[in-house]
Amino acid sequence: MLVPVAFYLAYVLRFSVLFPLPYIAEGAALIAVISVMGPFIIVLMRLPWIKLTSLDMSALSRIAGATAILILAAMAVGFALGTTAPRSIPVLFGGVFFVLSVMGRNVGYLLLSRAAQRASERVPVAIYGAGAAGIQLAAALRASSEVQAVAFIDDNPNLHGLIISGLSVSSPAHLTEMVQSGRIRRVLLAMPSLGQAKMDKLLSRLHGLGCDVQVLPSYVDLISGQATTLQTVSPDALLGRDKVDLDVPDIARVYTGRVVMVTGAGGSIGSELCRQLLECAPARIVLFEQSEFALYEIDRELRSRPESARIGMSARLGSVADPNRVARVIEEEGVELILHAAAYKHVPLVEENALEGARNNLIGTYTVAAAADAAGVERFILVSTDKAVRPTNIMGATKRMAELVVQDLASRSSGTRFSMVRFGNVLGSSGSVLPLFQDQIRSGGPVTVTHPDVTRFFMTIPEASRLVLLAGAFSDGGDVFVLDMGKPMRILDIARRMIELSGARVRGPGEGEGIEIRITGLRPGEKLYEELLIDDASLVSTPHHKILRASEAALSQIEVAAMLRDARAAVDDNDAERFRKAVRSYVRGYQCPMVGAADSA
Repeated sequence: MLVPVAFYLAYVLRFSVLFPLPYIAEGAALIAVISVMGPFIIVLMRLPWIKLTSLDMSALSRIAGATAILILAAMAVGFALGTTAPRSIPVLFGGVFFVLSVMGRNVGYLLLSRAAQRASERVPVAIYGAGAAGIQLAAALRASSEVQAVAFIDDNPNLHGLIISGLSVSSPAHLTEMVQSGRIRRVLLAMPSLGQAKMDKLLSRLHGLGCDVQVLPSYVDLISGQATTLQTVSPDALLGRDKVDLDVPDIARVYTGRVVMVTGAGGSIGSELCRQLLECAPARIVLFEQSEFALYEIDRELRSRPESARIGMSARLGSVADPNRVARVIEEEGVELILHAAAYKHVPLVEENALEGARNNLIGTYTVAAAADAAGVERFILVSTDKAVRPTNIMGATKRMAELVVQDLASRSSGTRFSMVRFGNVLGSSGSVLPLFQDQIRSGGPVTVTHPDVTRFFMTIPEASRLVLLAGAFSDGGDVFVLDMGKPMRILDIARRMIELSGARVRGPGEGEGIEIRITGLRPGEKLYEELLIDDASLVSTPHHKILRASEAALSQIEVAAMLRDARAAVDDNDAERFRKAVRSYVRGYQCPMVGAADSA
């Protein structure tokens, strides 16, 4: 239909009359032929397949291409037929056709969108950030049936008053008025390049508006797979402090060209240790893991990385409590350094399965450490926890007993350097508050906190893993390394922060909207606060100002031997109470968990 209409308007423009019928009659043959050819050209250029909501430069270029073909066809047909129409008619026809084609699509989209708005109620949203991410978001929301972008908000005063992607840009000062008037019911924050400190400050300000605030990842993150949901809470955003820079140039020197064995290689810490070891260019990484699936996953991941092409990789199944298997793997692989990350670490589970905790955390540590000493392994690093300091649960007690074993071996070994690394809760590891709270927030709450005053030290998985590698580099033998992690944080504050960073708000008393934080009470063996050092520990600096070396009191060789003998006897006899008695005898500061803790093995 546009072809004959465009011809008519071309004649109107050329002869400046509203009804140029006599002139049209002279070019009737040309108009008829092009009107027949037009649909084929339009279909050839696939103009009917251009979606109304995506009229971008690519679509405009396609329409322009079809217009150019129509102009050339009109010129060729006019010359062949010998028509007396002015030579400017094909050019005017093409220009009018292009304008009508673009305008027709815009008018059609406007009419259909108005009809859709009447049929369904869309949530009006403001896009905070009129940069590239905001423009991309606005384009994506045009096709949304759930939300409607009505304005941009931006801090840049040079953009205020401009119209970008069909939306006006307003100052943040106008946002409160827009929310109160009901014009805006949600704010979408589209500033992926904003620093974390500025992002936190902006979120705090926006959450005071009384409307939903959601943070969107960048399109680059979405494409790369780094962000798959509307808002991903980064562990770094929950630390309450700056990340500790643990990039020490000399760290790789200890591991380069060496055979390194990582026990518990499929766990949260163990797997990150393996990833960071790739950067140190060891000769080979021996992955030792009890879980077949976990071992398969980390082995597959590491082999797919480019760095692994020049690094040997060995995946060995086995339990750290099996002395024959551990010794055989160390001998066959020629292991030179061992990073011992294998452990049962979930407090309630180990509390209810005390003997398995003893078998894996205590006896397993002794088995690997003794095998390392017998084989002349150069360095052995135990991954420990702040729960080992004056523990109130079996998990912490078994880790403290493991430390005592390593301290004893360190005092007697002449060939192997034994050391321990003690750190707080690791954000993002399995069983930590990050994945737990994220699951609870995703399901709409409630987010459960055991006690309003519970505090913990926190660090990220990369920080914890790098600390282990540094401990191996700094070790003199018998050391306990701790990381200066600043002040401990309240779990309740972590929960609030995660809810807000996820784009929701905390439900207050009597409110119907938001996510509830529910206090559930302390679990058996859970402490209100954790510590990193035992009272009589003396701190010594290391080459890194944020890493400290502690010297702590140890048990005698006879006491350690008795402790191991009692633990083995309790495990062999399936006697959980006997093991708990051993814990009370040998672990300084141990306090029995609250009454009601299960004693089953």
